[in-house]
Amino acid sequence: MYTVAFRMLNDSEEANDVLQEVFIQVYRDIDKFRQESTLGAWIKTIAVRSSLRKIRERSRTGFNSYADFADNEPVIWPSWINSNDLEKAILSLPDGYRVVFLLVEVEGFSHKEVAEMLEMPVGTSKIRLFRAKQQLRKLLNGYN
Repeated sequence: MYTVAFRMLNDSEEANDVLQEVFIQVYRDIDKFRQESTLGAWIKTIAVRSSLRKIRERSRTGFNSYADFADNEPVIWPSWINSNDLEKAILSLPDGYRVVFLLVEVEGFSHKEVAEMLEMPVGTSKIRLFRAKQQLRKLLNGYN
């Protein structure tokens, strides 16, 4: 769960704070677990939502909702891109784009699952992923 929080927040102290909040909430709300998914998925959802609350506290995001837009192409990076540079590029994305990118491309969630976790329309998740990929391509275009 720490990794999820750290990837979203890009701050070790805030990730630790979120992790503590997650464990407290899990302990307090375990009776609310409905077993519609695995316990791990439920806890990960709590971690994502707690991380998002922390991001909102920073008051740095401001995205518009757009009509459904799909970019279902997988991201394929050339072999010459260094993983450290790719990680730096991902961390430089705006919070809203980075969160969706990480949840879909790294954590493997579907747009429907991301939309439910982040309480947004599926189309917003898709457009944020598309824009995250666009920005990453621009950032890494001159890398070679």
